[in-house]
Amino acid sequence: MGILGSIHWKKFEKYLLSRGCRFKREKGDHRIYWKDGIKRPLVIPRERNLPQFIIMNNLRVLGIDKEEFLKEIERL
Repeated sequence: MGILGSIHWKKFEKYLLSRGCRFKREKGDHRIYWKDGIKRPLVIPRERNLPQFIIMNNLRVLGIDKEEFLKEIERL
């Protein structure tokens, strides 16, 4: 089982875009993404490094487990 630490928001954004998410809007320092078939929008703050709980919450909305994410994020 891999270890998930903090990830720079731009790298996580690149991951979301590779999974078919679309940037919808920005409000303050939060960027909002959408993908057909999900129940709510994905929200990521433009902090330098995203804490683990924000990453995990967004992965849960997408229906992606941590192991799958860790394999794919290494390739980006």
